[in-house]
Amino acid sequence: MNSKQEIERQMTQQFERDERMMILVFVQWCINNDLDPVALYTQAYPQQADNVELREALKIAVTKEEAGPIGEHIVLGMLAAYNNDDLAAVVTEEIAKLKK
Repeated sequence: MNSKQEIERQMTQQFERDERMMILVFVQWCINNDLDPVALYTQAYPQQADNVELREALKIAVTKEEAGPIGEHIVLGMLAAYNNDDLAAVVTEEIAKLKK
């Protein structure tokens, strides 16, 4: 494998790791706010109801008592960074409900 291919492979792997982290942050934010991450994800992406990364994040997420706080700006920023606009819209709606 030449160096250009190696760099591309490493960049792809980093993107995938970061994307998994974004999903974990979303899942943990949901748990911290007593929301169902699968329901919200399915609302945003009904065609991806059985998402492998989401299932994996659910396995490693902790209870809200064990987790540190995750600000809404963090979860929305991470969703925006990965162009998850539909999920960000659903999260924004839930944030509005939580503030009522």
